[in-house]
Amino acid sequence: MDAYELLTRNAEEVVTDEEVRDLTEDPEGKRAYVGYEPSGVLHLGHLLTANKLIDLQEAGMEVVILLADAHAYLNEKGSLEEIRATAERMKAQFLAYGLDEERTEFVYGSTFQFDEAYTRDLHTLEQATTMNRAQRAMAEIQGDETAKVSHLVYPLMQTLDIEYLDLDLAVGGLDQRKVHMLAREKLPELDYEVRPAIHTPILADLTTGEGKMSSSEGTTISMEDSTADVEEKVNSAYCPPTRDPEPDDEGNERENPVLELFEYHVFPRFDEVVVERPEEYGGDLTYEGYESLAADLDSGELHPADAKGTLATYLDELIAPGREKLRELRD
Repeated sequence: MDAYELLTRNAEEVVTDEEVRDLTEDPEGKRAYVGYEPSGVLHLGHLLTANKLIDLQEAGMEVVILLADAHAYLNEKGSLEEIRATAERMKAQFLAYGLDEERTEFVYGSTFQFDEAYTRDLHTLEQATTMNRAQRAMAEIQGDETAKVSHLVYPLMQTLDIEYLDLDLAVGGLDQRKVHMLAREKLPELDYEVRPAIHTPILADLTTGEGKMSSSEGTTISMEDSTADVEEKVNSAYCPPTRDPEPDDEGNERENPVLELFEYHVFPRFDEVVVERPEEYGGDLTYEGYESLAADLDSGELHPADAKGTLATYLDELIAPGREKLRELRD
């Protein structure tokens, strides 16, 4: 793949395509970032954007991971000391997952977000941004929680992070889109340049195929899970024999989460996927890309049970190094 293909594969949205194409003309040494609130254990939501970071590194870019301790403090996730301890565990897991240590810089938000220049710019944004505008930017991340003043400051800080980390590209899940659009709107008001953004998709709930996968609301797979846990969760996943499931009885749209995990987690990390089957059931199936696997599920050549068993095997291989790292940190 060329640099543009690596940057944009499996992206839900690119803002803007022209800016990203310009970036890929000479990607070597360019800086991209993702920000994460320290939460202890990496799960599939973290690893979806981590897969994109690995793509960026393969294209020649440097990756900055913002361990957003100050943001987490605003979200009442503990004291700064507790949050930083959690962040150190996350850092070790990211490297175990496969990020190139030589091309990955980990930055605590508190190392620059309390500086005078940053604080002055933050107050300028507070003066220039209405409460409604800040609330709209934060809505996807905040969920149903009652808005606090800290929630309104949060997206303004994310806007400034893009400038103060000296970035060329912002990366995040689609739930970060409104924040990145706020940054594109507000950074020029401070005489700073806008940066392009790449948004990864939000995957469906593992057990229903509806809504979005969430570690807080439903079933997800994390680096804490044993091999048996991964197998149990995948085997209980919603997986109709099609890539285009019918809506549920209430009319809610559904996706096939097993196929989504193959598309966004397995195939970006493995050149080949082998479905092992007894000869009496047709023998092994080998896939070099997502489309052929999805087509075989649609046609009936690939049974959902075989798809699940194979998915569990490959997901377990991906998270095993992080699982081992967590054990080391706890011993």
